[in-house]
Amino acid sequence: MTRGCALLSRVVRAAEPLLRSVPRDHWESDEAFRRRRRVTAATAVAGASLLGVSLSTPPGSPRFYGLTLGVAGTWVVGGLASGPLHLGRMFGPGEQLRRPVVTPVLSGVGAFGAFYAAALVARRIPVLERAIASVLRYADQGTTPLVLTTTLANGVAEEVFFRGSVYAAAGADRQVLTSTVVYGLATTTTRNPALVLASVPMGLLFAQQRRITGGIQASMLTHVVWSALMLRYLPPLFTRGLAEERVTASA
Repeated sequence: MTRGCALLSRVVRAAEPLLRSVPRDHWESDEAFRRRRRVTAATAVAGASLLGVSLSTPPGSPRFYGLTLGVAGTWVVGGLASGPLHLGRMFGPGEQLRRPVVTPVLSGVGAFGAFYAAALVARRIPVLERAIASVLRYADQGTTPLVLTTTLANGVAEEVFFRGSVYAAAGADRQVLTSTVVYGLATTTTRNPALVLASVPMGLLFAQQRRITGGIQASMLTHVVWSALMLRYLPPLFTRGLAEERVTASA
């Protein structure tokens, strides 16, 4: 018991720098803040609308790739147009501040592990199996390089907007909660319960990274790693559902 407590104490001490919020000065004038909110609101409506349309198009179609890249472009343009964004830093050895790289990558791997375990359960639940297969059909029936490109582009773009623009537009209070709720609401336009469910824990993780580091680099790296691993390793778990999707597409 004593050894366990000592080990836990060492782990907590080692992780403490990773969980400490770095100092930052992101002050902006009232006028700039109001403008940020207006641009953010307009972008949220436009991007969410495009997102819903993109996932109603046939997998592998030029329209699908065009719309998904359009969604990414909307998030990026709106995020950058809303006002200054920041990459962020985190505490390293010796209390030095550095750009977050290794920790976000490991966080992405860890998030994938948790979702992979959840997928093993979800594939036994018909409604979730169908919902996940409905998303994975775009990877199964599409061109791999194009699917990977659009997936990673949207991962980066979502961080620019939701953890960049939306987080900053939320003000000083409840930024984590607000940005996560907006992220979840935007995802509801896909009408896919699996995507909506995934948006909540991942939105919270990304927002916490934004809170701790003061920027979007950490959540970008985590999002990209998580997305790439999900795209590579989830389809083999849903072969039955994907086979049904192929039959439906050819009917």
